[in-house]
Amino acid sequence: MPLLNLRSHRAALGFILVTAMLDIMAMGIVIPVLPSLIEQFVGSNARAGAINGLFVALWAGMQFVASPIIGSLSDQYGRRPVILLSCAGLAADYVLMAVAPNLWWLALGRILAGVTSSSFTTIYAYMADVTPAEGRARAYGLVGAAFSAGFVLGPAMGGVLGDIDPRLPFWTAAVMSGVAFLYGLLVLPESLAPENRMRFSWRRANPVGAMVLLLRHRELTGLAGVTFLLHFAHHVFSVVFVLYAGHRYGWGPLQVGLLLAAVGVLDMVMQGLVVGPTVKALGDRRTMVVGLIGGTVGIAMMGWAPSGLWFCLAMLPNAMWGLAMPTLQSLMTRRVGEDEQGQLQGATMSVASIAGVASPLFFGWVYTLTAGEDVAPWRSGVSFLIAAAVLAVAAVIAVIVARGETATSATP
Repeated sequence: MPLLNLRSHRAALGFILVTAMLDIMAMGIVIPVLPSLIEQFVGSNARAGAINGLFVALWAGMQFVASPIIGSLSDQYGRRPVILLSCAGLAADYVLMAVAPNLWWLALGRILAGVTSSSFTTIYAYMADVTPAEGRARAYGLVGAAFSAGFVLGPAMGGVLGDIDPRLPFWTAAVMSGVAFLYGLLVLPESLAPENRMRFSWRRANPVGAMVLLLRHRELTGLAGVTFLLHFAHHVFSVVFVLYAGHRYGWGPLQVGLLLAAVGVLDMVMQGLVVGPTVKALGDRRTMVVGLIGGTVGIAMMGWAPSGLWFCLAMLPNAMWGLAMPTLQSLMTRRVGEDEQGQLQGATMSVASIAGVASPLFFGWVYTLTAGEDVAPWRSGVSFLIAAAVLAVAAVIAVIVARGETATSATP
């Protein structure tokens, strides 16, 4: 049994959700300005796409290496110390990027951020510790809503601060991560009881060893494939969106930050309010498929959108994407024991990180080819159309997985 009794369960959920929100706020603040800062260093919008893709790949590559190690460490030593160390490390990393004099310093900052942000695996494991299996889709929806809340405030603040000084968002992010560390130090309880812990092992903690868990549970393989494709498609936003919005629609940091905040609001509503009732009506698997189809339609509309207005309207079907991740997480956690939850999250993050290495390099390369000054403006949206096709394949695989396994019953 976990360390938390029924009386403290609700308080523990609040603690972890606030900590998650503060972490995402710190990350979201720098999104509107980091690609522009890279563009200042390299002097070209199209080339900045490739460099930004490389930076995102560095971040994801470090997550690939670090996530299973951090997940396994949390299985032995508990979730709390891992989350606290991550917050402190992120604060130091943002200070480093705030003073970065060139691309090499920024690259070092992205590498360190990849290591320290790997504790997201531990946040999901924490929720698995304190939530019964049948309630995990809703719990992961709440984590997603907390992430979205941070993503609402972060980019909006980053857009405003970036208009003042492109370095100011990095300093603010450092303060946010520091606040998350202090908050967790004071109020975050441990969730994993000693009797449910597992000794650290390098065999399980290396990325390949961690993913053996996915192979050992054959029913996880198809879901892991959906995870890979979902994250592959999603990285089109982290690599291309800011540069694409400036190139095609003439948007600056403020407009980009406000639009990202609006995306966060929609995602927060979807994951915080819509996931639970939809799962009750349709079950986990059908909800996941509906979310993937909605995301496919929305991201295809973004690639086609001839104006900024149409791009904004595409956010509505795209918001359904928020139904997919919490239900996917819920389906996977049901298939392993309590002592393997941290390892599962590490393995899942490793799969996502492989996508996070390949996808940014790919979309950065595609954007470089399609966003040059002598290329028709509409072609710069090709990256979004490719991402829509990838997400459509994920939806097809999800349907096949649903047919091949016993469906989760929907509650009338």
